[in-house]
Amino acid sequence: MSTQFQGVIPPVITPRHADGSIDTASLKNVTKHLIDGGVSGLFVLGSSGEVPYLSNDERELVVSTIADANASAVPLIVGANEQTTNRVIEEARKVVDLGADAIVVTSMYYAIGNAAETETHFRSIHAAIDKPIFAYDVPVRTHFKLPTDLLVRLGRDGVIAGVKDSSGDDVSFRQLLLAAKDIPDFDIFTGHEVVVDGALLGGAQGVVPGLGNVDPAGYRRLFDAAQAGDWAGAAREQDRLADVFEIVYTPNGRVSGGAAGLGAFKTALQVMGVIESNTMSSPMLSLNESETAAIREILERNGLV
Repeated sequence: MSTQFQGVIPPVITPRHADGSIDTASLKNVTKHLIDGGVSGLFVLGSSGEVPYLSNDERELVVSTIADANASAVPLIVGANEQTTNRVIEEARKVVDLGADAIVVTSMYYAIGNAAETETHFRSIHAAIDKPIFAYDVPVRTHFKLPTDLLVRLGRDGVIAGVKDSSGDDVSFRQLLLAAKDIPDFDIFTGHEVVVDGALLGGAQGVVPGLGNVDPAGYRRLFDAAQAGDWAGAAREQDRLADVFEIVYTPNGRVSGGAAGLGAFKTALQVMGVIESNTMSSPMLSLNESETAAIREILERNGLV
């Protein structure tokens, strides 16, 4: 299978100042933190970047700020997140102009479609955009699970360069790996933070972990161990990362599910001194002092502060 894109490609968080404005200095710090941690690329304007909450101007600011801080050190894979085909094409052209090396596209949402319309959606975007396209399978947000046969067909036809799987469906993920193993230049990434060793053992090219914002070096060690065939070492690193992932459970239902996970990542980075504030995009609530203390304890026992 291809190694056109591989390794650890975290979905970059979007820091905000306490007043809610985009914190570009902290965003540059996050970018440096990730590159210094050995990441293979950066996924910009993804779910962990709070993309649904960003205005058009904020999206452009985020991409241009990361592109400037990255200075072509690693590939930028940027989400073109819009509801329908023509809007995705318009968004994709903007992010390509801002420096995207590849784009990430979901199925349509809000619009009610089916598999046939989804296939037309991806083929139309491919015809309009001269960059690699990754299909983003995230039914928790789109309410549509991308069928394995559709993804394989699009891959064989060169319409998509790969898949970022955040479906949470380990059976279909393994079926996709098996069905696509002979497709050249086709890269499959798991969005799971805590079963990356299993995904790599099954043949995935890499991982797009939200927790990678916090501990990019840990995911790099896991990936390198897997590449070397040291599966016991990969499992040990995965076990440690699974403990770090406990930070997402610290809010105990006080905030929404989205605010809990992303808020935990932001709070961890604030505790680590990488970003200034753990402020969330409105109307999401930010984590409080007691939740921050619980996150600090988890970071301390894992050597991150």
